Amino acid sequence: MPKQILTVLSEWGYWGEELIGPVEVLDKAGYKIDFATPTGKRPVAISVSMDPEYIDPPLGRPVTTPEIAQKVRALGRSSRLDEPIDLEGWLPDRPYFGSQNYVRARELYFRHLDEALKKIDRYDALLLVGGSGPIVDMVNNFRVHDLILGFYRAGKPIAAECYGVACLAFARDIEDRRSIIQGKHVTGHCLEYDYKAGTGFEGTDFVMGPPPYPLEYILRDATAPGGRYHGNVGKETSVIVDYPFVTGRSTADSYLTGEKLVEVLDQGLRAWGFDEAWQRTAGERP
Repeated sequence: MPKQILTVLSEWGYWGEELIGPVEVLDKAGYKIDFATPTGKRPVAISVSMDPEYIDPPLGRPVTTPEIAQKVRALGRSSRLDEPIDLEGWLPDRPYFGSQNYVRARELYFRHLDEALKKIDRYDALLLVGGSGPIVDMVNNFRVHDLILGFYRAGKPIAAECYGVACLAFARDIEDRRSIIQGKHVTGHCLEYDYKAGTGFEGTDFVMGPPPYPLEYILRDATAPGGRYHGNVGKETSVIVDYPFVTGRSTADSYLTGEKLVEVLDQGLRAWGFDEAWQRTAGERP
């Protein structure tokens, strides 16, 4: 049976290559991919991620080749992203702390959650695609958190790219509220890559200045103590494997993220991308 990957995308704009890269790698490996979005709407790529003439402000150069732009547009025209899994219909929402009968509501929530998470048995890994959209509907989405926690507790690999990595920092057990990446090694969008202005979202004319939070600081805090954020500024790629996590910094890391996820699943890779002294202790935290 081919391995199956669940891929979560924002409805407010994913970065084109950050989907194309891993999807091409996973397709080549013979894997089956299911797509999901927070409310079941069809995901769309951020417009500038389909524009080979767009100059990335921090890098001062284009980051999308004509070939990738063509592939992103072709995927958008295809039926492959039609009818994604609706996470809102799949997973229960956490009861509001100030609601009446909170304790009873919480009991019901856990009962429904346990039943819903049985569906992840069919999947071998989870992939969280980046872009600015996840800031809006994935990073602080309790259903996305519960999905991540389900894969984490099942010991299944979880790959995340760019701002999708922020979801890992906030995925926390409701009891101890400790990030699941505490003590782990990760990469993600670094300060040097953050926009000073122009962060945008599909489906709206709203354009903000810089991102609403510096992801690097969040990841540095979430991995401590014992872990570490790796920005690898100046290096063309930055992908870190610290099982069960595979994290990619930004657009240029999309294909490599997919390749390392395949190595994790097919070859048992457990640590990669950080120095040997750190690798010897990788995996000590369950």
